[in-house]
Amino acid sequence: MLDHIGLTVSDFARARAFFDAALAPLGIAKVMEVPPELTGGQNHMGYGSEGRPYFWIGTGGPPTGRLHVAFAAGDRAKVDAFHAAALAAGGADNGPPGVRAHYHPNYYGAFVLDPDGHNIEAVCHAPQ
Repeated sequence: MLDHIGLTVSDFARARAFFDAALAPLGIAKVMEVPPELTGGQNHMGYGSEGRPYFWIGTGGPPTGRLHVAFAAGDRAKVDAFHAAALAAGGADNGPPGVRAHYHPNYYGAFVLDPDGHNIEAVCHAPQ
């Protein structure tokens, strides 16, 4: 079980605006921000819920490689809302909302590329 994960971003303000919008439909928001004065000059922000950050973005050099991060959604409508919000915030479509039966019959996901090209997904495993 993972406790948290972090992505390096090339433009902190742009990434913050993207993730603020894209994660809001999933009930995920900024929980804490660690200013450059405390990190040796880097910006870091933790997103999560119930006061616990589990997804971090930060500066600290150019992003190396692209990652895939999937966020759990409570229902299919939240997957749809995530996809729409992420596209409106500047993300690129990487797979519209829909059933991915090759994973399992109730796998309903949507994929977007964030401003740095990371594959960000929202997924619901519940039956319709």
